[in-house]
Amino acid sequence: MAVDYAVIVLYLVGMLGIGWWGMRRARSRADFLVAGRRLGPAMYSGTMAAIVLGGASTIGGVGLGYRYGLSGAWMVITIGLGLLALSVFFSARIARLRVYTVSEMLDLRYGGAAGVISGVVMWGYTLMLAVTSTIAYATIFDVLFGTDRTLAIVLGGVIVVAYSTLGGMWSITLTDMVQFVVKTIGVLLLLLPIAVVKAGGFAAMADRLPGGYFSPLSIGGQTVFTYVLIYSFGMLIGQDIWQRVFTARSDRVARGAGTVAGSYCLVYAIGGAVIGTAAKVLYPSLGSADDAFATIVQGTLPVGVRGLVLAAALSAVMSTSSGALIACATVANNDIWSRLRSRLPGRAAAKGTTGGEEDEVRGNRLFILVMGAAVIVLAILVHDVVEALTVAYNLLVGGLLVPVLAGLVWRRGTAAGAMVSMAAGGLTVLTLMAVLGPLANEPIYCGLGVSVVGYVVVSLCTRPTDAAVLAAWRARLAGQPGTGADGPEAVAHSHA
Repeated sequence: MAVDYAVIVLYLVGMLGIGWWGMRRARSRADFLVAGRRLGPAMYSGTMAAIVLGGASTIGGVGLGYRYGLSGAWMVITIGLGLLALSVFFSARIARLRVYTVSEMLDLRYGGAAGVISGVVMWGYTLMLAVTSTIAYATIFDVLFGTDRTLAIVLGGVIVVAYSTLGGMWSITLTDMVQFVVKTIGVLLLLLPIAVVKAGGFAAMADRLPGGYFSPLSIGGQTVFTYVLIYSFGMLIGQDIWQRVFTARSDRVARGAGTVAGSYCLVYAIGGAVIGTAAKVLYPSLGSADDAFATIVQGTLPVGVRGLVLAAALSAVMSTSSGALIACATVANNDIWSRLRSRLPGRAAAKGTTGGEEDEVRGNRLFILVMGAAVIVLAILVHDVVEALTVAYNLLVGGLLVPVLAGLVWRRGTAAGAMVSMAAGGLTVLTLMAVLGPLANEPIYCGLGVSVVGYVVVSLCTRPTDAAVLAAWRARLAGQPGTGADGPEAVAHSHA
């Protein structure tokens, strides 16, 4: 195991080194939060795939394959389908908006009336997403070093907070590219073929397992439908995903490279399910399906390769954790704190007296540190990862899906409709989760239904959005120079 340990330690040191190097490139707010909006196709597709394919997609995807066979791929497939839908239908419009958060988009579309509530909802979602990703360090470091749960969470969390704070999105982008390569080599090119060979090939696997393991829907049609509602729709509106769309240097990159990333997710989904199915053949009596990944890695791979594949699992967790962390800090600073600060006495007179870009970068670094510390503490206290993640996604989809997507495609939607949709959908989800339990399917079904009805009915019963607001919105959607958050030069550069 000494060689495996060396591979892991070298990888972790490399992540910190990349974070330090990325600090030199984060000189403005746009650099720090959205990598200067300069990513080309290769970096954009790699980093987008890295953030959506986290520990749940890797360790959890293999675990679902262990439990259900090939149909265990559906969770990650729905993530890929959501990313494909976002890239093909919405990403170009989102990229042309040139904002920093989903709440800023809602402010533009509805005239500044919907951003506060959406900011709080999005902050809660990104916080819990970061927490659940950080908890996963406990499993990986326990396999690697046999460390205590709390120590593992602190160790993994501190590394992610460190490189995220140093360079912001530039550091996260660079580390995500490394993590994407490591995951591709470790999981798809090494573990997948070795696992299948060790299990005797597909024919032997089919002989030794029940037929349901090779049925595409043995996981259950209702489960697949729920995955679509939670994960596919969640991909369309999550701040962590949108913030990556904002990094694209043009709308063509966002659409084309995003489509490549979504297609990669589908391949990764099948690969994880096949690995889990092979693990079921080799180790049929594991106490927990989530142990399948670590067990098959330790039991089938040679020294050195084993370390690389475990580094791949660590990469998966770190990419999601860092993306969720910067999204959480961005929302907390831009959508919540900035709004509260602007209402304090004397703030209007003080406006314009700050130190400019350097102060903004410094402020965002501070928020990543504060949010990172909060994430680590919550990760130590929270134990049920599935429930925490389900609560986060249910609240996000039930509260924000309708006003965000409808705002992009339906001009008649109003601020009042958006407010009612967010409040009614969110409260319905929370109430039903409290009554029926966080893992029940009914909260998201009913929450979405109430959100749709509230949005349509109230929008039709209230005055249309002001013509000037809609005109400014259409200009921003068209990417007209001078309408973006980064100024005319940045807008012009994005279409170069």
